[in-house]
Amino acid sequence: MAYTTIDKPSDHFNNKIYTGNASSQSFTGVGFQPDWVWIKRRGSAEGHSIFDSVRGVQKRIVSNNNEAELTFTTSLTAFNSDGFTLGGNDTVNGSDTYVAWNWKAGTSFTNDASSTGIGTIDSTGSANDTAGFSICSYTGTGSVATIKHGLSTVPNVIITKSRANNENWGFLHSGINTDYWTDYLILNTSASSGDSAEYYNDTAPTSSIFTVGTADATNDAASMISYIFSERKGYSKFGSYTGNNNAEGPFIYTGFKPAFVLIKNTADSADWTINDTARDPGNVNNLRLFPNTSGAENSGSNSMDMLSNGFKLRSTDGGNNGSSHVMIYMAFAEAPLVASNFVPATAR
Repeated sequence: MAYTTIDKPSDHFNNKIYTGNASSQSFTGVGFQPDWVWIKRRGSAEGHSIFDSVRGVQKRIVSNNNEAELTFTTSLTAFNSDGFTLGGNDTVNGSDTYVAWNWKAGTSFTNDASSTGIGTIDSTGSANDTAGFSICSYTGTGSVATIKHGLSTVPNVIITKSRANNENWGFLHSGINTDYWTDYLILNTSASSGDSAEYYNDTAPTSSIFTVGTADATNDAASMISYIFSERKGYSKFGSYTGNNNAEGPFIYTGFKPAFVLIKNTADSADWTINDTARDPGNVNNLRLFPNTSGAENSGSNSMDMLSNGFKLRSTDGGNNGSSHVMIYMAFAEAPLVASNFVPATAR
């Protein structure tokens, strides 16, 4: 059996860096038609801009606050076959450099819960079961509900936002603890993880549905959007590690050479961090962005090494290597450790 079914991770996830021009322009080189595009201005403070093909073009939500969805006609105006088109809005295309993180979903789904018997409320979306990623849209009820997520395996990560109202982001991650569905994180704050049935009803997701409680973050009585991930060997890894607050930090095995790593300290008030190999292709990789703040790109102090089979922390920063604290991470591959043709990845 092959080590991975995804020999070319850039067919499903890809980093893209570009220079804005404060006018309309199209970008290619993503490698596929993206369905989820997350953009951040690098050189100055500007909110994170998140777009997806299920909600449609020009509809922006931001990871660094609780604002409802806003329509910007000069933001992302098209999802193209090999990239996207932007207007001249400063959040996505001003006179600065930017990074766009891109994921492919691609196959539409619709679930009428009363007809199929799957879940208790209807959902629609787009799913890429090969890569373990779906975008799921539903209308919350404020009461406990179950929702079809569009994948064939149990999700490891569920990221949820109310589109209509100013509500926090809900974030479920399988690395928090053994009974991870009892806990939650908030993407738009630095807060440590919490324990509440209101978010995911203390109920484990299954290979077909996930459960939401009564919290507005996950089940506002309004339009909701969720980004859902299930781990795929050689392509994605959603785990945890214990920090040591030492420049000789822990090594985290992923089974691939990472292209993107998101980290959150679950035990302390600390910023979320993102490192990627497009903005910083060498080691030590220390150009960080922070999903919960609008801050510009920051050069961390020896943040991490991106290796052929994982990443190693090189930082005393509490955000990604706090002493004895549990850190959760999301990592996506540049190349699998061993492809199906048995060609191994090489170190940077």
